[in-house]
Amino acid sequence: MPRTPFFLSPNSILSSRTVLSYPRRSLLVDRVACQSLAVVARSRPYLTDAIRTHQARKMAPQLDSYFQKVDALSNSFIERLRQAVAIPSISSEAARRPDVVRMGHFLADELTKLGASVELRPLGKQDGTDLDLPPVVLARYGSDKNKRTILVYGHYDVQPAEKSDGWDTEPFELTVKEDGRMCGRGSTDDKGPVLGWLSAIEAHQAAGIEFPVNLLMCFEGMEEYGSDGLDDLVNAEGKKYFADADAVCISDNYWLGTEKPCLTYGLRGCNYYSIEVSGPGADLHSGVFGGTAQEPMTDLVRIMASLVDTDGKILIPGIAEQVTPVTAEEEGLYEGIAFTMDTLHASLGSKTTIFEDKKRTLMARWRYPSLSLHGIEGAFSAPGAKTVIPARVIGKFSIRSVPNMDIDKTNEAVFRYVKEVHKKLGSKNSMKVYPQHCGKWWVASPNHWNFSAAAKATERVWGVKPDFTREGGSIPITLTFEEATGKNVLLLPMGSSTDGAHSINEKLDKRNYIEGIKLLGAYLHYVAEEPMN
Repeated sequence: MPRTPFFLSPNSILSSRTVLSYPRRSLLVDRVACQSLAVVARSRPYLTDAIRTHQARKMAPQLDSYFQKVDALSNSFIERLRQAVAIPSISSEAARRPDVVRMGHFLADELTKLGASVELRPLGKQDGTDLDLPPVVLARYGSDKNKRTILVYGHYDVQPAEKSDGWDTEPFELTVKEDGRMCGRGSTDDKGPVLGWLSAIEAHQAAGIEFPVNLLMCFEGMEEYGSDGLDDLVNAEGKKYFADADAVCISDNYWLGTEKPCLTYGLRGCNYYSIEVSGPGADLHSGVFGGTAQEPMTDLVRIMASLVDTDGKILIPGIAEQVTPVTAEEEGLYEGIAFTMDTLHASLGSKTTIFEDKKRTLMARWRYPSLSLHGIEGAFSAPGAKTVIPARVIGKFSIRSVPNMDIDKTNEAVFRYVKEVHKKLGSKNSMKVYPQHCGKWWVASPNHWNFSAAAKATERVWGVKPDFTREGGSIPITLTFEEATGKNVLLLPMGSSTDGAHSINEKLDKRNYIEGIKLLGAYLHYVAEEPMN
């Protein structure tokens, strides 16, 4: 029989004796006995909603105090973000590796000041190099066996950035605009959300509020370069350091738009490839050798042009055939999501969309695979004119995968097709194709208590129920955490769709940062109150 929810008024909660009603049942509860209601609930599970409502009422003043303290400390939280953005922790550049390590130590120091127990876990050497990988920051805050434990993940490395790329401001100086935009590399991806967890701890301490859960933290420094070494650590520690985790929360994604928050339960995977074409023994002068030598760049451009058409259709046989068919019921879910084409146009900075309607756009972004061309290494790309014929060029592209695509089958299809295209060119240049890294798609259950807690926290902070969404991007470690711990994983975004992660002028709105800190804390409070399921 389905449970019918009922509510306690504020007056009834304050009374010494309260009747909790349920169809054909009632229970006379003494106010003093509320501490042992959980015992009663085990024998009368239909009371769970009443108990949770009562506990939420008790928790409300604590959240109000917490929110007020976050507002009071907002300037110091922004200053901490400013210090973090100032560290150019670019994981893809070997010369910046000391800065990545410095950022890891910055986080460890800040966590230690807050009373967390911290480890800087080494990961060994980067694959194929003598370069040390930056350490993973592992931290624990609280060890109360009577509380739930939440494992949170984030990354402290960032994408490359130079003022000359087109930034309006210095990328590694946090610039707070009059309209509240906080511009700087890593502000939204992912230093702001990572520091949000630290700020939530600090605000609880400053408000004198007991922290509602135990917190396990895992912050890495190689996410922007394939998370080298992290999978092995998470798999090794899944039943050790992370053994106490009841659920996992990751804040490394974004709202669909700029006004309505969302919770994310699915991601596409990513297979990243390189096509390498070489011929001459050295770069050539086009005035001397043009028309007399088969040019690697010509071969590469023709191969890459054969992978995908202008409307985004993947031309490689064996890719689309793997995709799980879309049901009519699933198609109906997209209409209710708060997303507009105007929002997408604002994010694009143009109206060059493939589709003109919301449903097909969202399905193309979340539900179907896509293939994108990313660049050519070895080609002349500086300003000006240079009549060079490159001797060796490497084209880079990726395929975003969806259920039920298989990594090995996708690789086989790509290799077979690229080799066939090269063979048809009849070129004497050599060609090889290989994967840079591969990550599987991920879909979780949004009906878990982890998502319920986040939904309640979102409504409490933002005043609206969140959309439940999937995303077109990839966070490979999400699936690793799920498989290593056996626990539900939630994606809880802080930033909005216009933040421009990986782009010039990356920003995090001050509103999203401060309210996001409130959201992280509220989520942990509601986690503590949610029944197990």
